[in-house]
Amino acid sequence: MPRCVDPFFQPVSGLDLPRFAGVPSFMRLPHVPLDHPRLAEVELGIIGVPWDAGTTNRPGPRHGPRQLRDYSTMIRTHHPANGLNPFATANTADLGDVPVNPADIQDTMDRITSFFRQVLDQNILPVAAGGDHLVSLPVLRALATDGPVGMIHFDAHTDLFHSYFGGNLYTHGTPFRRAIEEGLLVPERVIQIGIRGTMYDDEDIRFGRDCGVTIITVDELFERGIGDVMAEARKRVGDQPTYCSFDIDFIDPAFAPGTGTPEIGGPNSWQAQQAVRGLAGVNLIGADLVEVSPPFDPGGGTAWLGISLLFEIVCVLATRIAGRRKPA
Repeated sequence: MPRCVDPFFQPVSGLDLPRFAGVPSFMRLPHVPLDHPRLAEVELGIIGVPWDAGTTNRPGPRHGPRQLRDYSTMIRTHHPANGLNPFATANTADLGDVPVNPADIQDTMDRITSFFRQVLDQNILPVAAGGDHLVSLPVLRALATDGPVGMIHFDAHTDLFHSYFGGNLYTHGTPFRRAIEEGLLVPERVIQIGIRGTMYDDEDIRFGRDCGVTIITVDELFERGIGDVMAEARKRVGDQPTYCSFDIDFIDPAFAPGTGTPEIGGPNSWQAQQAVRGLAGVNLIGADLVEVSPPFDPGGGTAWLGISLLFEIVCVLATRIAGRRKPA
């Protein structure tokens, strides 16, 4: 039987209220904060993490969630390729922003972990909109409470660096080094896709490969093709719990200039869509999209691309939710 769709969880249509009107929420979905009486009915939650204290050069991703919300008013309900309506498939809501502390890295990471644990306690699949890439570490701390997980990571950089500036261990270039050290990730079930750009040295890559991480450079990605690489990604993570982390700088800066550390020679918008669609069938337990930095793209094209890819991720997660839901 068709699933009964609750009108409360449906986005406001641009046919009922112009897209430039109303209070923007992610994809015009209902805003359901953690104290909302209908929180327990949410199955998929989008969460803003407006924080970039881990940025080492060009700041700005703290403003990402707000711009992503604004541009997400352009998102409609049906997927253009498969016809899926994720909002009719899973009760989806904007859970608001984590109450970050911009003056204290450790306190903010604790706040992020606490927020996501509350979300997970409600059996909600979380999607984080950052924020810089350091936000992934406290999210993983919440997700890996019952044991380490796998990860499919789209990025121009490994984010496996040991430290920055005299031993600072917590930056947007170190989250997955810390995650491996803390036992949050199973390195053999981690695959990083799109790695490129000039380097200080190759210590991060050597560390990752020595631990068992699969690192796919952008040259290999283009030589093999996205379909082949994503097939390997699905095989690598298997049917075990897996996280998806998507840094917008995975995409060539010709298409996504609004980011802190752009690297030329990356995939275009369509190729990025194909990569995310290749997550279908993965046992995803959460995801993030990070490093959208509005100050470096006043026109907003990067945010529009970012929220469009977030919609692709939501579609994959909604299908995952439908698959695990018991028949009525």
